[in-house]
Amino acid sequence: MSKTIIGRKDKIDIPFLSIENIPVKIDSGAYSSSIHCSSIELLETDEGQILEVIFLDENNVNFSGKKFIFNTFRKKKVKSSTGDEQERFFIQLPVVLFDKEYLTDFSLTRRNGLRNPILLGRKLTSNHFVIDTSMTNVSYKHKKKIHK
Repeated sequence: MSKTIIGRKDKIDIPFLSIENIPVKIDSGAYSSSIHCSSIELLETDEGQILEVIFLDENNVNFSGKKFIFNTFRKKKVKSSTGDEQERFFIQLPVVLFDKEYLTDFSLTRRNGLRNPILLGRKLTSNHFVIDTSMTNVSYKHKKKIHK
């Protein structure tokens, strides 16, 4: 199976969230992917626990303020690059790169002040892509080229 070359940064689509061309950082040092959320709330209902999430924040052009409800999620400890451990919620979302959809796990976090609201880790990239750090927006340029 040949792997597609991807750069250190790109722009992806997340159809489930109605998000297009959102900047992402490709991070070979991170195992899982993460997405910035302005609100993450665990709520009790008659049917059990649900997760209510507002993705991104008002500083991002893709911010809608819409609340998304997840019945399927898990909680897991994650170690940051500085060695700090946090407990985070994880959900699965499909993302589009190079006109293909990939289902991947995302940890929900607050990435305030960071340039890219989404980080794509090795769990997604290692099976499908080779990272060339001298390149950027390879998938986005491919998308623009084929959808002229």
